[in-house]
Amino acid sequence: MNTKGEAIPAAPASGRAFIALAAAGSIWGTGFLFGKWAFSELSVGQLVLYRFLFASIGFAPITLHALRNPATRIARQDWNLILIAALVGVPVQFLIQFGGLARTTVSHASLMVGALPVLLAAGSALFAHEHVTPGRWVALFASMIGAGLIAFGASSGEGGAHASLAGDLLVAVSLLAGVAWILITQALMKTGRYSPLNASAYVITAGTLMLVVWVLATEGIPPIHLSARTWASVVALGLFATTLTTWLWNWGLAHVPASRAGVFLNLEPVVGTLLGVILLHDVLGSYSILGGLLVIGTAIYVAVK
Repeated sequence: MNTKGEAIPAAPASGRAFIALAAAGSIWGTGFLFGKWAFSELSVGQLVLYRFLFASIGFAPITLHALRNPATRIARQDWNLILIAALVGVPVQFLIQFGGLARTTVSHASLMVGALPVLLAAGSALFAHEHVTPGRWVALFASMIGAGLIAFGASSGEGGAHASLAGDLLVAVSLLAGVAWILITQALMKTGRYSPLNASAYVITAGTLMLVVWVLATEGIPPIHLSARTWASVVALGLFATTLTTWLWNWGLAHVPASRAGVFLNLEPVVGTLLGVILLHDVLGSYSILGGLLVIGTAIYVAVK
């Protein structure tokens, strides 16, 4: 899983902002490919830990600057929100999500993630009391049907030997943790004490510390003698698919209304699916294609309406 929902009030749109948002959505789409490559030498816990260690290094300048500034230092009353967001958003979400990836294909996992914008709209209505139109509830139902078709395609074997119902369902469950992460982080930013980047830096750094404790306790010290491809994959996951995308996304959201920016989230499942099919020779059957079109189509509808 991401920081995708951390929006701030937007200024007038600009071409450069749209480029930044499109770049962020596209780079997010590479995450499952890098993860699949790294699985050749790393377990799920080790991979996720390395990803967020490098992400925390990328966020270190922001984290240190925020901690040194009394105005942006973590307030005592906010520690609970930060720790809950860190727990749900980093170890819970990504251990489940990449556990699912280890059991299914990059293409299937990417298509399942396409349901995130629709689930976020539903979560915002239920827990943040935001108004959601009847059309968006219909879109949520259609997106659920699409995810079900993708999972059914895996269970029927049309996705090939490497796609599985268990893997697809784990990725779907991780999206619920992702929605909780976004909503809790939004509540943190609504206090007015933290910018999106500061909130992201605090949450990801705290979540990384939790990952360190979990992985060391359950698996010991991760291996360091890895191939160049594995090191490149975990560095890319941390610095590019986490830190850089957060910078690009939040900068774009500062210049484009969130309702218009949301459509660029749909580049993630599209790019991820294409990479899986082209580079890993993933197989997409008729159920997966139909389900993917439903998931991505309803997400676009939610973003532009």
